[in-house]
Amino acid sequence: MGPTEQDREKQAAATHAVQGVREGMALALGSGSTVEMAARALAERFPRGTGLRLAVASEGMESRMRSLGLPLTPLSEIDRFDLMLDGADEVDPELDLLKGGGWALFREKLLARMSRSLEIMVDRSKLVDHIGRDHPLPLEIVPFARPYVLRELSRRGLEGHLRRRPDGTDRTDNGNEILDVKLPGPSLSLSALDQELRTVPGVVETGLFLGMAARVYVGLPSGKVEVRQRP
Repeated sequence: MGPTEQDREKQAAATHAVQGVREGMALALGSGSTVEMAARALAERFPRGTGLRLAVASEGMESRMRSLGLPLTPLSEIDRFDLMLDGADEVDPELDLLKGGGWALFREKLLARMSRSLEIMVDRSKLVDHIGRDHPLPLEIVPFARPYVLRELSRRGLEGHLRRRPDGTDRTDNGNEILDVKLPGPSLSLSALDQELRTVPGVVETGLFLGMAARVYVGLPSGKVEVRQRP
């Protein structure tokens, strides 16, 4: 079976985003299928990663980079990334993001905060009128604290569900768990919720990436790309 329309849109966005990578850059990559497409495009432009310092957000992506012949630089050797390329589960009209569906939540947030520019690659299905429309909000939490975190969510009128992989495992690369939390609706103040949830002991990070994306590349069925830029 050939690529789907969604695959073609992802590929268009990834290929376009990689054109902005320049020799000498420190580059961070997130995780997910669109990021893997970007990694393949990088390997074509920069064989063996020549001229780049690269870091990625998951152990799965580390393996993928090795298979492409792209060496990684330890995080201890990079103070700041020039650019991070990543995908997203949802993108709203203000370019706020919901992320974390791929189990690399904390690491993606860390690399994004270390980057001068976060640029997001998506297909059209990821565009929403409000965050939480199609996906629950992921929270990366310390396993020991799960009962407490669930009670704190309940006190706020929210319900969290422990996420499990198809093979039954439920830990991130950091040994943490992911709770998926259904958001009540578009009237919610995302900024206030993000700040409040991050004060709950046991919550490592939330999947709200607010005010962080500089650009979003939206792949179109024609192979062209719509570039949305934060003012």
